[in-house]
Amino acid sequence: MRAFSKLAYWYFTKGALPYWCIFIIDCIIFILSGLLVYAVSYGTLLTLQTFWAVTATFAFYLLFYIVGFRLFHTYAGIIRYSSFTDLQRIASAILVGCLLSILYNQWDGSNFLPVDFVERDIFAASILSLLIMWGIRILIKNVYDSTYHHMQAKRVFIYGVKQGGVGLAKSIRNEDPAKYILAGFVSDGEEMQHHILMGVKVYLNNDKLVSLMKKEQADTLLVSPLKSQRLKENVQMVHSLIENGIRILIVPDAQEWDGKEDINLLRLREINIEDLLARDKIEIDMKAVGQLLSNQKILITGAAGSIGSEIVRQVAHYNPAELILVDQAETPLHDIRLMMAHDFPTIKSYTLIGDIANQERMEEIFKVHTPDYVFHAAAYKHVPMMEDNPSESIINNVLGTRNIADLSVKYEIKKFVMISTDKAVNPTNVMGCSKRICEIYVQSLDKAIKEGKVKGSTQFVTTRFGNVLGSNGSVIPLFKEQIKNGGPVTVTHPDIIRYFMLIPEACKLVLEAGTMGHGGEIFVFDMGEPVKIIDLAKRMILLSHAKNIEIKITGLRDGEKLYEEVLDEKETTLPTFHPKIKIAKVREYDYDSVRIKIDDLIQSSRHDGDMHIVGQMKAIVPEFKSQHSKYEILDNPSTGTIISNA
Repeated sequence: MRAFSKLAYWYFTKGALPYWCIFIIDCIIFILSGLLVYAVSYGTLLTLQTFWAVTATFAFYLLFYIVGFRLFHTYAGIIRYSSFTDLQRIASAILVGCLLSILYNQWDGSNFLPVDFVERDIFAASILSLLIMWGIRILIKNVYDSTYHHMQAKRVFIYGVKQGGVGLAKSIRNEDPAKYILAGFVSDGEEMQHHILMGVKVYLNNDKLVSLMKKEQADTLLVSPLKSQRLKENVQMVHSLIENGIRILIVPDAQEWDGKEDINLLRLREINIEDLLARDKIEIDMKAVGQLLSNQKILITGAAGSIGSEIVRQVAHYNPAELILVDQAETPLHDIRLMMAHDFPTIKSYTLIGDIANQERMEEIFKVHTPDYVFHAAAYKHVPMMEDNPSESIINNVLGTRNIADLSVKYEIKKFVMISTDKAVNPTNVMGCSKRICEIYVQSLDKAIKEGKVKGSTQFVTTRFGNVLGSNGSVIPLFKEQIKNGGPVTVTHPDIIRYFMLIPEACKLVLEAGTMGHGGEIFVFDMGEPVKIIDLAKRMILLSHAKNIEIKITGLRDGEKLYEEVLDEKETTLPTFHPKIKIAKVREYDYDSVRIKIDDLIQSSRHDGDMHIVGQMKAIVPEFKSQHSKYEILDNPSTGTIISNA
């Protein structure tokens, strides 16, 4: 057996047989089949006595079969990769040869041949040669699959037994050269257990799955496109597989698979932490969004950031008249410029370097480009950085937002959409408070416009959501880098939790809420279930297959809180056009009063120290209570340092 395997390996490592070799082999098979049929019909002794005459006769009939071979190119395929189509070609060629031979025999042309055959002999020889040609091809393919092919490909199970799973299995079978060998299917339903599907067993998804896969020497699970959501819900299954060294591969963008096209196996990738967030698919009426944004001039601030750049990509699909992309980060903005030139060459886009706090530069941009819609994503967002630099959080976040908002009114922008954060709810840090002040300003400005106190027609909409997975400086890229470097993975507190959302779905909700809002609303997104950061770290370590990675608790950072909220305690929500989007009912502020306080705050940020600046912020946002911060002293009335609201 070992010698046979070595011989097979030697053969399969060589190039494919030339077509003339396959042609000659098929011709020999037909003649040998004819001799065998003659021996069965007339006896072995007579066959031996008339051997050359019988051989010559079948050689003549072979000419008719060669016509069939030529018509259907039976010799053109590579035997080790034979498919059902190849077998069909052989059958068609043999049928042509058989019919021509019988027609010739009916014409009584056999009188010129050494041996006289009846149609039965010709038909029997045709059937026998067909079976032998089929058998040789199937045998060689099976030997290839079980020897050389087995050495090169991975044995896999497929999770899913319906349309998606079968489609994946067909793609595996059709791949050339093959990377995977199908060893079994996995089903959630007991009714499929022990059934045979595409030649392999169907196994139940239970606690025995790992041992069954090891028994079948399968070290990889391919997930059907239709099972991706189920995988998110069955985290225990994922943990069990990964802990036992079994890789899990999924199809990216599985929700866009139409169930008809072949699944491109090159797109398979290893499961990552984003795939395991247990969230329902968010349905967005992007057609309605597209109708509003199509042929409009769209200005996006912070266009080179995580959220801003994704908004750029999504808006670009709706053929805006112009995209005006503003950011002060030169290199990332240049990357966006290259992306637009490559992915959306027909869309007129401008990548403009500028600081939103620079009122003159921003006015120049508004005056030249006269946008119709503004998506304001520019902001400083890192909590510890803003704790140390409150003046910059005011200049960039508050003054920058006021500049863009005021210019939107002056240049009659249809709608201004501001991207806020859940850290603005009961803020415990400077960054969250600065964003809450931004919310207060744009909402009071919208109210003043509606009341006729400010001349304008711009509608101001705020969208508020939590952390986005994979954004610049967020916890997931940090954990990935720490795991790559061998650890430790740093978590600030064992009980800290956060809400997470994928960047694309967050931006889709921003677009729908922003375009559908009528002005003055603060839209709150359903962020799903909160995630414990330490659990997130553990899952990422498991998914990386890294060994001996330590998790280190470092303590809460300045301004950080354990539990983030989406709504203020005094706030309630109202339903909207979308089940995942709510409207926060917040207290309203007088625009004139807010503007005076913000003017004072901006002046203070240019001249005063950190304590005075933060004290003024607390005066504007009384619910701002510092945590794990030097500014906690300002929250103690006995110190007398907190600035009054007057």
